Amino acid sequence: MAAYEPKIIGFLCNWCSYAGADLAGATRLKYPPNLKIIRVPCSGRVAPELVIRAFKEGADGVMVLGCHIGDCHYATGNHRTARRMPVLRALLEFTGIEPERFLVQWVSSSEGELFAQTVREFTEKVRALPPLQERMNPPR
Repeated sequence: MAAYEPKIIGFLCNWCSYAGADLAGATRLKYPPNLKIIRVPCSGRVAPELVIRAFKEGADGVMVLGCHIGDCHYATGNHRTARRMPVLRALLEFTGIEPERFLVQWVSSSEGELFAQTVREFTEKVRALPPLQERMNPPR
């Protein structure tokens, strides 16, 4: 039987986190290929419904990466993220999705190593959990 490889969706802010991912790639930093990146204008634009939809459509883990607090291109977008995501985490837990499957992190455009490390650590954390889809869609 093949080893379980989790599917991870990452919503990355265009101005900081996506640029950090680009820097990680340009400097050939190693991180698992499990992450599928969705580039968003700002982490503040990631509605809780998007995260829930990612889980519903097969993600085993979801990351929301944005600019550091105080460095948002849109002034307060990441403040919005910081307020919304803890509530979303509680909602996920209420629905039976382990909070370890969800991560919010601040990564700037100059932090390629932090981006790669974050992806490595999050992938290992999600890999240690059972596949989410098996629990959400049990065989009949």
